[in-house]
Amino acid sequence: MEYEFTHKPSYTHLIVTLEPGESIVAEPGALVGHSATVSMETGTSRDGLLSSAKSLLGGESAFVNEFTAEGEPGTVTFAPPSPGDVAAHELRDETLYTVDGAFLAATAGIDVDSEVGGLKSMLGEASLTPLALKGTGTAFVDSYGGLETIELAPGESYVLDNQHLVAWDDTIDYSIERVGGLKSNLLGGEGLVFEFTGPGTAWYQTRDMDALVSVLARRLPSQGE
Repeated sequence: MEYEFTHKPSYTHLIVTLEPGESIVAEPGALVGHSATVSMETGTSRDGLLSSAKSLLGGESAFVNEFTAEGEPGTVTFAPPSPGDVAAHELRDETLYTVDGAFLAATAGIDVDSEVGGLKSMLGEASLTPLALKGTGTAFVDSYGGLETIELAPGESYVLDNQHLVAWDDTIDYSIERVGGLKSNLLGGEGLVFEFTGPGTAWYQTRDMDALVSVLARRLPSQGE
């Protein structure tokens, strides 16, 4: 399988080229188009690639689309639902955690699982549903706005607002703290931040969807006007 990105970084397309028999799964709604040599099948699981527990996810669909090149090579183009970027992450018998809505697609060999034990309940307070991408292959994650990477050395820490968090690897440590301040007051209520400590890598998006919704809501006419 080969892939390329176009229209980066604001309106990124993911174009995947599949050899005969190769397949990739993606979120419903992510498809832009595919060649006639590619078939599509919708389901809730695919031989262990996608756990049926995905249906428990709040931000991810209970269904996925599987695209397979039949007889000849073919291409599939995907795009995230919001304006922003897409990144590929290669896993080698590793785990990448993503927040709800950040998973776009994955190749064979990666299991997509929401059963991550205490992590799920721990993130519940932050209104985040964790998704664990496990195995060997390529995972594609998307962001609202640009997608930035934080590389932390052993013992190095960085604090990140939960509304900007996209993903983190399984080597990094983190804690969640409740904070106050101007931003949380504007958005109504207290906010939450993640403190990450290396070694490891975290990914974040440069824009906050909830903040955009809040700004737009103040400009919309109220009911009855």
